[in-house]
Amino acid sequence: MRKLYMKQKVFSLSERFTIKDELENDLYYIEGSFFQIPKSFQVTDVAGNEIGTVVKKTFSWMPRFFVNVQGKEEVVIQKEFTFFKDRYQITGENLAIHGDFWDKNFEVFQGNLQVARVVEKWFTWGDTYEIEILQDDLEHLLICFVVALDYVTSTERAARNNGGANAN
Repeated sequence: MRKLYMKQKVFSLSERFTIKDELENDLYYIEGSFFQIPKSFQVTDVAGNEIGTVVKKTFSWMPRFFVNVQGKEEVVIQKEFTFFKDRYQITGENLAIHGDFWDKNFEVFQGNLQVARVVEKWFTWGDTYEIEILQDDLEHLLICFVVALDYVTSTERAARNNGGANAN
C-alpha cells in the first residue's frame, strides 16, 4: 500500500500536477495540453520518462478518454448518461469505480478487489487528492485514471459556475 498526493497548480494556463509521496518527494509530473485538440495529458516520472498518456476523444456525446500506459492502450473511460448520479464505464483491466465523483471521493475495484481509494483533501490551495494505491502493479494506470476523472469533474464544475456552458 502506498499513498500519493496529486496537487493541481492553481495559476497554470495548462493543467499541471505534481504527484508526491507521503514525504513530499516528487514522483510524477502531469502536464495537460494547452489549446490542443484533442485534449491530452502526459504523465512522466521524475527522470522525464513517459509512463502514460490520457487523451480525450474530441467529438463524443459524453466525455471519453483513452488511457495508455507505457505505450499500450490499457483502458477506455466513458462517462455514462444518468440523471442523478455520475457513472463511468471502464473498458479494459476489469476495473470499476464507485463513489461520489462531485466530492471526488471514490474507490477503484478490479473485479471484487479494491485497488485504490481517492479522496479530495479539503482546505488546501488548489485541488489536492490523496490516492491510496492498494495494488502496486496498477500504480501508473491508476494515476492516469485519476487525471481523466479530475478533468471531467473540473470542467463540469467550471461549466456550472459559468452559467451552464457545456464543457464536454
